[in-house]
Amino acid sequence: MRVIVLVKATEDSERGNYADHADEFAAMGRYNEELVKAGIMLAADGLAPSAEGKRVVYDSAGGSRVIDGPFAEAKEIVGGFWIWQVSSLEEAVEWVKRAPFASTSVELRRIHEAADFAGQLPQDIIDAEKQLRAHAGQQRDQ
Repeated sequence: MRVIVLVKATEDSERGNYADHADEFAAMGRYNEELVKAGIMLAADGLAPSAEGKRVVYDSAGGSRVIDGPFAEAKEIVGGFWIWQVSSLEEAVEWVKRAPFASTSVELRRIHEAADFAGQLPQDIIDAEKQLRAHAGQQRDQ
């Protein structure tokens, strides 16, 4: 199963203040190396501060409006993520408990697979989505 691990931002990450955190970055690099060696990490990245972002909000009629960052409190903002391949959500929890974090929180969510929609959506829609994902993966690999 694939899971996304959403790491919440901190006040420092939202300010773009990384200069005082070299030791934490080094520890995270070692942790990421463990994840890669274990064959768990599929993708990972940190995100720029929300002040550099935009949020698009849709209304019930399908209209949209754009809100410039910064957004709400840092504890409500995603500061980075991993995508992991694990056998269970419990395994993901055990791995994330080993992460070198302080003063933040992490959310783990299972990523839907096409099979999750069997019997709920027409098979042609599921097949088309599988093809799109496969094609997107091929383009990324080139």
